[in-house]
Amino acid sequence: MSDTEDPGFHPRTRAVHHGTRRSQYGEMAEALFMTQGFAYDSAEQAEARFIKSGPDEFIYARYGNPTSRMFEDRIADLEGTEDAFATASGMAAVNGALMAMVGPGDHIVSSRALFGSCLYVLDVLQKFGVQVSFVDGTDLDQWRAAVRPGTKAVFFETVSNPTLDIVDIEAVARIAHDAGALVVVDNVFTTPVYSRAVEQGADIVVYSATKHIDGAGRCLGGVICGTRHFVREVAEPYMKHTGGAISPFNAWLLLNGLTTMDLRVRAQSDSAAAIAAALQGDSRLTRVIYPGLADHPQHALAQRQMGSGGTMIAVDTGSKDAAFAAMNRMRIFKISNNLGDAKSIATHPATTTHSRLSDEAKAELGITPGLLRLSIGLEHHDDLIADLRQALAG
Repeated sequence: MSDTEDPGFHPRTRAVHHGTRRSQYGEMAEALFMTQGFAYDSAEQAEARFIKSGPDEFIYARYGNPTSRMFEDRIADLEGTEDAFATASGMAAVNGALMAMVGPGDHIVSSRALFGSCLYVLDVLQKFGVQVSFVDGTDLDQWRAAVRPGTKAVFFETVSNPTLDIVDIEAVARIAHDAGALVVVDNVFTTPVYSRAVEQGADIVVYSATKHIDGAGRCLGGVICGTRHFVREVAEPYMKHTGGAISPFNAWLLLNGLTTMDLRVRAQSDSAAAIAAALQGDSRLTRVIYPGLADHPQHALAQRQMGSGGTMIAVDTGSKDAAFAAMNRMRIFKISNNLGDAKSIATHPATTTHSRLSDEAKAELGITPGLLRLSIGLEHHDDLIADLRQALAG
């Protein structure tokens, strides 16, 4: 461990330095190893490496790469886990973490409020004979009723997409652990900046690194964080044999994203708080949903669990026509289905990210025709407030 990898340093410092591997040239920037394979000094060395690879011994980029390993070490350090495996996308991380641990007859309990693709993965698991029970993630009584002896895992988004419900990690973890189940959380909206998920009881944390970790809309990536046993003995064999590993180039971009993530996310969250407060009470909106507002149903939990309201806001314009009219008038906000970008983004979940859900399922989750999901970027909040107001005026 170098002097700058001391665990006593602030996470912002560790996000710049931790896990750096330098070549014989002593480069300052993290090296990009664009290679799919690695050469061996002898046939005996190749044989030995396939039997058991050391921490800096690599076989094939699908199995590991020095650049990818730097990203894995750094994000695991920030998240507080023993290890991490970098994946091709956030959905590869969700699929890999769940698929690698279960088989026919196993039981998972999941929050109902999930990103549409996460629901699809659970549908696939059910086709393979995995039993999945869905609950309202904010209702602890439903978790208690659904989790049973032999339940393999519980799964939930710590902040739900797109309606920003907060799940109590500590309480759900107690219920799960009492039954011997692992706690798998999708932590995208919380971000590593505000995450204390492991401390609060999560066993496995997955991220779409495409979002705040990259922060500039450049590439896809994901990561599975957990114990060394789970990452290397359970998740890695599945990921490396099914092809879900990250590209070294994308890992290099994400490494660079980590160096500014703390600054970006805190600035975006400050802006989100200011924007939510400015929109609250606007007669053209039927709802303003932001965990940092005192009227949010889980406001106290959000402050205890995250210490922030985060970078995302949801607003309800009352109808699809009103939502589309507002989006089409926006000058700064871009219409897209991504989030966590330096550029502010407006999304209509009912017709995009959650369009595969039935109308009944959307209504149950609070995804109304007028709901807009706003990802707050790095523009000045005064400009964003003005943009939203003029868009709503139309």
